[in-house]
Amino acid sequence: MTEEAESGPSPYRVNIDDKEIVLLGTAHVSRESAEAAKALIEAEQPDSVCVELCPSRYQSIRQQKQWQETDIVKVIKEKKSFLLFANFLLASFQKRIGDKLGIKPGEEMIFAVNAGEAAGSEICLADRDIRTTLSRTWRSTGAWSKLKLLFQLLFSMGGVDEIDQADIEKMKQTDMLESILSELEKSHPSLRKILIDERDQYLAHKIRHAPGPKIVAVVGAGHIPGIQKYLTDDIDIAPLETVPPKGRGAGILKWLIPAVILLLLVFGFFLGGAETGKDMISWWVAANAVFAGLGAIIAFAHPITILATIVAAPLTSLNPMIAAGWVAGLVEAFLRKPKVRDFENLSEDILSVRGFWKNKVTRLLLIVILANLGSSIGTFVALPLMLKVLGA
Repeated sequence: MTEEAESGPSPYRVNIDDKEIVLLGTAHVSRESAEAAKALIEAEQPDSVCVELCPSRYQSIRQQKQWQETDIVKVIKEKKSFLLFANFLLASFQKRIGDKLGIKPGEEMIFAVNAGEAAGSEICLADRDIRTTLSRTWRSTGAWSKLKLLFQLLFSMGGVDEIDQADIEKMKQTDMLESILSELEKSHPSLRKILIDERDQYLAHKIRHAPGPKIVAVVGAGHIPGIQKYLTDDIDIAPLETVPPKGRGAGILKWLIPAVILLLLVFGFFLGGAETGKDMISWWVAANAVFAGLGAIIAFAHPITILATIVAAPLTSLNPMIAAGWVAGLVEAFLRKPKVRDFENLSEDILSVRGFWKNKVTRLLLIVILANLGSSIGTFVALPLMLKVLGA
């Protein structure tokens, strides 16, 4: 393998066996990067053009109405509410930066695709599916880290107004996901492996195996060193495309907490009598109902949804197969199902915190997330109160 690194924003040229691979590092919201990608492909006339997009991200850029096909009830039932919500937050972050600088997020990739099609090149969507990346990130973090992840994504929206052209130039040296989650990554180093290292391997494999002797790859500049590192490796991408099962500890804990609660209630009735048992049940019901209901209220749920959440939370907290948020989300979807215009307005509504609460799609996801969060808090608040009654 031979390498040549030219100065400035020029591409890196890599020769492997009978292939010439030209890597162009870009900033994802840079007009200069978009023009550079187009010019490079027009000059090189490659057999294949690889871009740092997965099929779902490509469709989200190409087809602005793709969200209209989302089955929001199916999302709730499949327990993917947070993943879809995180996707909206990431889209919001990129779109707000793009609007600030007058360029659409991912436009340099679209310039590359268009130039490749004009040159008759094979188009290769070389990135791992964003849903797989987010799912692997989600599975790798504990409950506290999940909460930090949610707030880190939310806070990233508020920081966009502080970003200027100089900051965008700095982004050329990092990945968009990495830059948003940099603070969380400090406390959870495994995130870098999932967000960057695994994707470097995936991109390197896809680029190396793209058809034809001459390949141009347009990727975020932060991925260039990793791609160069892995280009000569024989990489099996199948494990990188799978979502690992939940850890055994999480599965045990999911059943252990309800078992402990029920055991405490039994002890309450047998050791303290009927009055103690009733008091313990009262604390359990009150804590779960209040906090889960508060979560639904904060999300501006329908009054009937709030009532359903309050009623369901004390019961769903004892059943690991059901969650208060799922009940809340399904009731809300029945009462105020998102309409076509809600999906049409998503691209604008996700640009502000107010819009997330205004749009029926994102509000529905907020209801699921906040009701579940409230129910979890209620469980941990109820436990010491029940123990206090039992020990009195």
